[in-house]
Amino acid sequence: MADSSFDIVSELNLQEMDNAINQAQKEIGTRYDFKGTSAGVEFNRKEKELTLTADAEPQLDAVRTVIIGRMVKRGVDPKCMDAQKIEQATHKTIRQKVKLKDGIDKDTAKIIQKQIKELKLKVQASIQGEALRVSGAKKDDLQAVMAFLRANPPGIPIQFNNYR
Repeated sequence: MADSSFDIVSELNLQEMDNAINQAQKEIGTRYDFKGTSAGVEFNRKEKELTLTADAEPQLDAVRTVIIGRMVKRGVDPKCMDAQKIEQATHKTIRQKVKLKDGIDKDTAKIIQKQIKELKLKVQASIQGEALRVSGAKKDDLQAVMAFLRANPPGIPIQFNNYR
């Protein structure tokens, strides 16, 4: 009987993300190298999407670097950013949409599930919507799974909750 379990989830803290974007907007507004340019970032909270704008690609990279720095300081994992292709915007500027990943998709869940099975521990990993439930008789086995996933993280930010 599996009496201990925990969930592997990928949740995005939208409030901290909002704070990080506000700080990044302030920094972009005051930095000397962005003065008089169209550099900026907008956060669509409902769509979970960022829109980065700049005059050229190097400037767009600088805007992205500012955002990532602020996200790290606020405790938001930058792996949740899924950059789309760069497109031309009005007035000789460029724009890039960045989708924020929230939840574990089926393919990633299957990869994590396979990795857990390859550990040859007496645990079961089951996909439950946008989360993975790992259960086993021994708490040591569950902690070994957690340690393995921390040492070899998948391409998305993950958290562990409901540990019982």
